[in-house]
Amino acid sequence: MTLQQLEYVMAVYRFKHFAKAAEHCNVTQPTLSSMVQKLEDELGIKIFDRRKQPIKPTPSGLLIIEKAWNVLLRARQLKEVVDEQKNTLTGTFNIAVLPTIAPYLIPRFLPKMMNDYPEMDIRVTEMQTEEMRRALKRGDIDAGILAMIEGLEDFECSHLFYEKFFVYIAKDEKLFNNKAIRTIDLSGEYLWLLDEGHCFRDQLVKFCQLKSAARSKKAYNLGSIETFMRIVESGKGVTFIPELALLQLSEEQKELVRPFAHPIPTREVVLATPKNFIRKTLQELFVQTIQEAIPSEMLNLKKSQEAI
Repeated sequence: MTLQQLEYVMAVYRFKHFAKAAEHCNVTQPTLSSMVQKLEDELGIKIFDRRKQPIKPTPSGLLIIEKAWNVLLRARQLKEVVDEQKNTLTGTFNIAVLPTIAPYLIPRFLPKMMNDYPEMDIRVTEMQTEEMRRALKRGDIDAGILAMIEGLEDFECSHLFYEKFFVYIAKDEKLFNNKAIRTIDLSGEYLWLLDEGHCFRDQLVKFCQLKSAARSKKAYNLGSIETFMRIVESGKGVTFIPELALLQLSEEQKELVRPFAHPIPTREVVLATPKNFIRKTLQELFVQTIQEAIPSEMLNLKKSQEAI
């Protein structure tokens, strides 16, 4: 029995597919299947029921997977203790980022970090909040960048920055002539909102009291801020964008942006790690690098802003 075999087992369990698990582990499918088979032969049980699609563990296999996860977690922590004592930045660092943050934040800091620290293997995945919480608890990721909300008490949250929300309005909409948008103004327009489950949507619906609008036929639910922006630019409706998105807009696009009237809805963006996270040097490096990559005025909450 080897750690490699246990890693392959966990990969199959996670992806529920031998080919996808092999791709994740950077090995061929026959190699991965053979190693899992050898472990099953050694233990004298079947870990996975290969007759079902997607592949599922057997009852005995679930017990093995639980123990395998604990063994791999402790083995990784042992290596991380050594790396932290040496202040080394080598190894793989898995980080998840909210889809409403990633397109605007990742390009600002990740290329520089990769150039400055080529020995680091940084792997970024986009995840929604609930999936990120589960991944942090399972040890599938080392850290997550997300909006500060209730329910993160089980993690250590390092402050990164505060980000205001803005309204993005088509030129044909009557709100286009407003210099600032009050929440009461957002009642009858075509509101392009993210799917339920996105904290970006949930925070704004609550702050702007958009529950009635969200239930109406004029509230459309898709999954991408960029999609909504293209619709608005084509002349229809209203959507919301985060502050970092403004830094990527052309002058023509900026004409469609309107601020909220005071208080301005604002989200706090944090780096969440498990409370037993060992590599504090790496954690502090990410916080410092990210904060250096964003405008300094976003580091603190202003009196005109309201954290939501």
